[in-house]
Amino acid sequence: MSRADTTSADDAREPVPGTAPPAEAGATTTQPEAGPAGQGGSLGRGLSLFRSELSITFRRWRTLALLAVLLGVPVVVGIAVKIETSDGGSVGGGGGGGEGPAFIAQITNNGLFLVFTALAVTLPFFLPMTVGVVAGDAVAGEAASGTLRYLLVAPAGRTRLLCVKYATTLVFCLAATLTVALSALVTGALLFPVGEVTLLSGTTVSFGEGLLRAFAIAVVVAASLVGLAALGLFISTLTNSGVTAMAATVGLLITVQILDTIPQLDVMHPALFPHYWLSFGDLLRDPVYWDQLVRNLGLQGVYAVVFGSAAWARLTSRDVTA
Repeated sequence: MSRADTTSADDAREPVPGTAPPAEAGATTTQPEAGPAGQGGSLGRGLSLFRSELSITFRRWRTLALLAVLLGVPVVVGIAVKIETSDGGSVGGGGGGGEGPAFIAQITNNGLFLVFTALAVTLPFFLPMTVGVVAGDAVAGEAASGTLRYLLVAPAGRTRLLCVKYATTLVFCLAATLTVALSALVTGALLFPVGEVTLLSGTTVSFGEGLLRAFAIAVVVAASLVGLAALGLFISTLTNSGVTAMAATVGLLITVQILDTIPQLDVMHPALFPHYWLSFGDLLRDPVYWDQLVRNLGLQGVYAVVFGSAAWARLTSRDVTA
């Protein structure tokens, strides 16, 4: 999928201040002199490119459609729970160790638990799928639409472009997660009572503290996707087809999650990036269990460094002709 297929004329990329149009074949570009002024200009160009990339990413119809799907998931879950419990019965799926769907059993008592449930429902597939689409198209989409060469004209353009692409993907991770959380919060408040929150450890905290824990969980969930974002960005540097990169990233995501469910491969499970995703439930304990949370964030950091470095090595050594 090329940029021309996903953007309209009114949201086409505008020239970034400090960059020049593509040089003709055989032409040479003059590197600006290094120094404080040059460094300040480089930072300004980077920020301008970052703002431009954010604007383009969040104005695409594809991005808006992905966020709309995420927005609707908590509504569907909330309505389903409301219908199931309308006759006084209890909602199913409430057992099981306080992870993931176990939050559903608490929704009827406190609508805030719809936030935790919605994040647990979307984290295994919906959230990472949207991140995989955005990350996979980051570089490959530019190559497919013929704009990658223009973006690399500026001095040191490849490193700056890669950093901007990754930063934009991380912003999308946070935006997607907050979309789910805010939709769930509003839906839960409209359909169910809200008030003091009984944590998984049995401790009761105020609604305000419950909101703070919900925000912290949303941030942790977003941080849990940074490894996948780096992996998708690396795949995006390997091809000139945005569709291929997006499909490969999402396909790899599904494959890794299947591997994480096979007991015979338990020795490799701790090294798989989705293995600790549901550890965010430990933030609903008093005291908080930090072990799985720290392992999750550390693992995401390792993936970000390894595949971010691989993406940089690939892009900086790549012969860009498109």
